[in-house]
Amino acid sequence: MTSNRPENASAADHSAQVVVLGAGPVGLTIANYLGQIGVDVLVIEKLDKLIDYPRAIGIDDESLRTIQAVGLVDKVLPHTTPWHAMRFLTPKGRCFADIQPMTDEFGWSRRNAFIQPQVDGVLYEGLKRFANVRTLFSRDMVDFSQDPSGVTLRMRTAEGVEESVRACYLVACDGGNSYVRRSLGVSFEGRTAPNQWIVIDIANDPLGTPNVYLCCDPVRPYVSAALPHGVRRFEFMVMPGETEEELGKPENMRRLLAKVLPDPDRVELIRKRVYTHNARLAGQFRVGRVVLAGDAAHIMPVWQGQGYNSGMRDACNLAWKLGLVVKGLAGESLLDTYEQERRDHAKAMIDLSVLAGHVLAPPKRWQGTLRDGISWLLNYLPPVKRYFLEMRFKPMPQYRQGALVAASPALKNSPVGRMFIQPKVLTDDGREVLLDEVIGSRFAIIAWGNDPTWGLSAEQVAFWRDLGTCFIQVLPSAQLKAERALADGVIRIGDSTGRLKEWFGHYPASVVVLRPDRFVAGLAIPQTLDKLCDALVRALALKAAAPSVVAPSKVA
Repeated sequence: MTSNRPENASAADHSAQVVVLGAGPVGLTIANYLGQIGVDVLVIEKLDKLIDYPRAIGIDDESLRTIQAVGLVDKVLPHTTPWHAMRFLTPKGRCFADIQPMTDEFGWSRRNAFIQPQVDGVLYEGLKRFANVRTLFSRDMVDFSQDPSGVTLRMRTAEGVEESVRACYLVACDGGNSYVRRSLGVSFEGRTAPNQWIVIDIANDPLGTPNVYLCCDPVRPYVSAALPHGVRRFEFMVMPGETEEELGKPENMRRLLAKVLPDPDRVELIRKRVYTHNARLAGQFRVGRVVLAGDAAHIMPVWQGQGYNSGMRDACNLAWKLGLVVKGLAGESLLDTYEQERRDHAKAMIDLSVLAGHVLAPPKRWQGTLRDGISWLLNYLPPVKRYFLEMRFKPMPQYRQGALVAASPALKNSPVGRMFIQPKVLTDDGREVLLDEVIGSRFAIIAWGNDPTWGLSAEQVAFWRDLGTCFIQVLPSAQLKAERALADGVIRIGDSTGRLKEWFGHYPASVVVLRPDRFVAGLAIPQTLDKLCDALVRALALKAAAPSVVAPSKVA
């Protein structure tokens, strides 16, 4: 099947299959994914370079797994601090919540500190691997329009020269004040927090203590966070009547830092900025051939570190679907599942972030007193305390409808629509690697103990292979050395940690179909796999494919 190409491209100054507006982390991640599967991408950025001032400071395991999927995690990890605990303090300094989830079910530390510009830089440099990805800086969007075959954009260079762009699709990652969202007339409902916060970043950390502390001081709440490379971040609530200009004066900066440092004059200031916290959600994430992602679709307070990570979930969910549609391998209806799957979870993360902000700085004094009393009671209710301290309250994404085939209602706590685990596995040649290194950026059909192609017709096997699907047989590691017939093209791996056996043991199924974003698309046993695969073809609007359309694994 031929790939989709933008029509009327010859009349435009630039053309691409996909235009990504905004060179932030979401846009850069989408461009990296599409680049590695051969999609022609043009990234357009209003600024003359990447933003260099720190913004997000928390990156989670799901985001690291997404960066792993585009082959850049090894370059990102040196800019992170794994297992970063978050501790809430009472006004007197008592720690009433020490949140440090230690799970690594997705292959990485659940909570990590990082400095966003350094990771954005890695994502940007990653684009240089692909001749099919181009980036244009200093381009100000003038307007855009769409028709049944594509999107046309007009933009202006720093010199005032107007240029046009023609593309099949536009992905708007142009921030909370998104020009594209406003031009489309899409609502952005929610509220703005009544208080601003001043953020102060300091080099050569004058405290040096690890982790992040949120002090629930009723006079002036503040945050103290240790970041990689010896950077310390302080955040102080801006009180009514204060302005950014006044707080930036040396005497007022000294007064703020005196709350947290014994010698507020002996610091190496990197920068300071005042932020307003918003909690808003777009009324829709897609209008025709234009898709919103990241802050253009949702913004949230920083207190759970989920603004950045929610945007990365958007990128992870959208990129593979857009790639299939642009290549003509799936119908456009697949893009409908992006909003269907992501919007509810984005709202849940907004609500959680707002709640965490109220814990740090309750709107009313009596709420702070209630919070402190409840924190004492938690010490006497270990199960409840574990629920909070291990972050089990964090709503993990689970898609109940969309690009999947739901399990039988009789199956309680179904894994369908949830992210699959990523344990270390043993390859046939004796190497221990993370599971995604075997799969690559593609679909996977994984069977416990059995041949994953058994039960499929030759036509079905050919169809899924042409999509680039990875067929994997999982065995106990001890069985890898046994002589055993293996179907052509099937990869064997050893369950070296026992986690895969444990996972399959929870459900009445021995075969799992994974989407390219590592979410479970469906469950089966060998005798029902054919029916599941047929149902998935319909659910994902898949079409016949040309061979080798997605990136292979690193260790296949």
